[in-house]
Amino acid sequence: MAKYLVILESPAKVKTVKKFLGSNYEVVASNGHVRDLPKSSLGIGPETNYEPKYITIRGKGDILASIRKEVKKAEKIYLATDPDREGEAISWHLIAALKLEDKKVYRITFNEITKNAVKEAFKNPREIDMDMVDAQQARRCLDRMVGYRISPLLWSKVKRGLSAGRVQSVALRIVADREEEIAAFTPEEYWTMDAVLNLKDSKAPLVAHFHGDKNGKIDIKTKEQADQIHKAVEEAEYHINEIKKGERTKKSPLPFTTSTLQQEASKALNFSTQKTMRIAQQLYEGVDIKGQGTTGLITYLRTDSTRISEEAVAMSKEYIIKEYGEEYLGTHNAETTKKNAGKIQDAHEAIRPTSLELEPQKVRDSLSRDQLRLYQLIFKRFLASRMAPAKYETTSVKIEAAGYYFTLSASKLTFDGFMSVYVEADDEEESKALTKSLTKDSVLKLDHVSEEQHFTQPPAHYTEASLVRAMEELGIGRPSTYAPTITTIMGRHYILKENKSLFVTDLGEAVNKIMKDEFPSIVDVNFTANMEALLDGIEEGSVGWKTVIENFYPDLDEAVKQAEKELEHVTIADEVSDEICDSCGRNMVIKYGPHGKFLACPGFPECRSTKPYYEKIGVMCPKCGQEIVVKKTRKGRRYYGCLGNPECDYMVWQKPQADEKGVAIIKIETEAAPEA
Repeated sequence: MAKYLVILESPAKVKTVKKFLGSNYEVVASNGHVRDLPKSSLGIGPETNYEPKYITIRGKGDILASIRKEVKKAEKIYLATDPDREGEAISWHLIAALKLEDKKVYRITFNEITKNAVKEAFKNPREIDMDMVDAQQARRCLDRMVGYRISPLLWSKVKRGLSAGRVQSVALRIVADREEEIAAFTPEEYWTMDAVLNLKDSKAPLVAHFHGDKNGKIDIKTKEQADQIHKAVEEAEYHINEIKKGERTKKSPLPFTTSTLQQEASKALNFSTQKTMRIAQQLYEGVDIKGQGTTGLITYLRTDSTRISEEAVAMSKEYIIKEYGEEYLGTHNAETTKKNAGKIQDAHEAIRPTSLELEPQKVRDSLSRDQLRLYQLIFKRFLASRMAPAKYETTSVKIEAAGYYFTLSASKLTFDGFMSVYVEADDEEESKALTKSLTKDSVLKLDHVSEEQHFTQPPAHYTEASLVRAMEELGIGRPSTYAPTITTIMGRHYILKENKSLFVTDLGEAVNKIMKDEFPSIVDVNFTANMEALLDGIEEGSVGWKTVIENFYPDLDEAVKQAEKELEHVTIADEVSDEICDSCGRNMVIKYGPHGKFLACPGFPECRSTKPYYEKIGVMCPKCGQEIVVKKTRKGRRYYGCLGNPECDYMVWQKPQADEKGVAIIKIETEAAPEA
């Protein structure tokens, strides 16, 4: 009979861990959280002195009953839930739910599911870290307070079924603010100029870019300015003023954290954040490898540390020297993030392979296509992080003509270093070198001068990857919350994704406006980042968790009561449009539906006429003279088209500018027209 009971969090790990332990161990799983705040009520408030009310989660009764049977047989119980706040809290809840107070209970954690890591964990059992538990309790209670107090207001103001969240509302605001910035953007004209030069004894021409004059860089703003410079340099003689040679090194990247893995998987593999985390979880929990059984391939996937264990450093050193040679071995140590720099204990590592012997090509037959692609990315990134920098030989040339300067530069890769293994998705460089015959005495002959008009571009729409990066940089959320937050606001139809870009829907705009107007502190980036810092303080033992809750709730309660009063005095009347109902002749009103606004007859239910609603922007179509209106693609992305469609096909993605007569200035669109 098994003497020892090991309780894991995920059933997918049971088989993997079981094979590392002897017959004296029984291994079971809690299937995540077993207790939570009740769904039917707030569960936390001043009336209970902010003591949370926890109940068994529906559906977990049978699991707990099964585990209790094993508890009765066991001499010792090991709680081996995940090594983070959430895992620590689950272990704490298990003690209460299983009534383990009088039992011999030990908390163990492992950062990777390998035999050595699991065995080592059993040699170093500890007690529950209540600071970590309290940090999770504080986060859960804060999120519950925001969700349960504000969501009903959204139901009454917009429609039922909506939700507000402490982190999701800020993420929505970040995307909405970017959309407003793009809509308000005014393009500015600028010009570039290139001199195409021929060099004796060289077939390839040199293309030099206009820089400025002796006083420094000149930005060419107009065609007149461009033509003036063009005229001056077209007949001039070109002389090489300066040639500089140098060396540039490109540092190897840090190993993956949760956010950098999500960003790179999005760019390199086109994975959503949710898909990245799902597949990484599979690689962490264990994959059935032919000849080895179930094996964990990567370390814990929720981390913001770039630290590497001594064992991993030794493992990578041996592998790199053997496979690439000693000159490819890096001398640096992995850095720690700002967040972890001041911590006494940095328990987590970066995301890395558990063994470099499990090369992607060796395990490819045991993995799905997506598992293999993500594993390759993690494997190569870790290997590259331990390798030497890449080295380039650089050449920069300054060319003078009629008092103006043109420049050209080139770089040649002289040592590939880590780039022999890994190049980031958006950082592929072309190595090119100038002809060796180029000297200060070289004779240059002008072939022609070209000038080109450009317009400044608005900020890019957020993608999932760039939103994760923004949230991390602003201190919004933590590694475990990035993917669920984005998934939630997409699932609520507050934002939508089209061709990787994120766009705010009408529903998202309405919710964001209410949150900004009624609860400005909740959606304030600095306030939310400060709250994350307080949660870190709770985990470090320097801040009391109830103090944070006690300070937060009264202000929230006051804001909700004030909003309720204001909403009581606001009559949300239907907005009357100038569209006439074809059936009864009344002015139609603007209504909200599941897919946004539409026009309906105010005579409902006697008259049931409806029409699509199009927002007019006060600009006339340059092709037919009708109004340009805001439209949506089938997926909900906004564009600007003629009201006369389908007879008139005018459309632009960016809000059109009007001339002095109010007619849209035609711009050439580089994107394909939408499916209406």
